[in-house]
Amino acid sequence: MKVIFLLILVSLVVALGFLAAFIWAVRSGQYDDDYTPSVRMLLDDEPTTNDKTAN
Repeated sequence: MKVIFLLILVSLVVALGFLAAFIWAVRSGQYDDDYTPSVRMLLDDEPTTNDKTAN
């Protein structure tokens, strides 16, 4: 029975850790860019100067 209580406690700690990480990510602006992902495939990559196929 002690093992079940220990597992429940550990799972709650892990869940609270993930919740805290998610809240931190939202507050730090990780999910602010709504426009770029929808048009990323339409944007061309910038050519690099070291590109050997540009001859």
